Amino acid sequence: MKRVFCLMLGILVMSGCASEAPAQQETVQQEPVQTAAAVIQEEKEEEKMLNMMIGDTAVEVVWEENGSVHALKELAEDSPLSIQMSMYGGFEQVGPIGTSLPRNDVQTTTSSGDIVLYSGDQIVVFYGSNSWAYTRLGHITDKTQAEMAELLGNGDVVITLSAE
Repeated sequence: MKRVFCLMLGILVMSGCASEAPAQQETVQQEPVQTAAAVIQEEKEEEKMLNMMIGDTAVEVVWEENGSVHALKELAEDSPLSIQMSMYGGFEQVGPIGTSLPRNDVQTTTSSGDIVLYSGDQIVVFYGSNSWAYTRLGHITDKTQAEMAELLGNGDVVITLSAE
């Protein structure tokens, strides 16, 4: 945000100076100025993406914007984070993260593909539905309910989170 403010201030100062400059002054070549939108886009591209694998299958996830997801990214930044998951209740896989993350639990009804934080230190991936107090982490977008059941409903799995 500071870069955007400085960029905008620079543009205003340069445009004010240009209008007061004498007409006979030589034209000076200026480098193109980045727009505020370009600066914001560049900063987003520098931010690492959090990727998820279920066993050997990469899945596309739309991650929430919250402190829990940011903490997960930090955990996976230096090396991939592998979590041994266990089947539970015939509708989810649950696994310990190994540390507590920030949480903001709210009563939630989940659906297939939802990824949530349970008790601050366990990640849960659903292939069915449940209602409980969770912190939402994300949702798998490229798998149907049947594909999620195939990935998660046939025994324990390992999920791997990596930041790239």
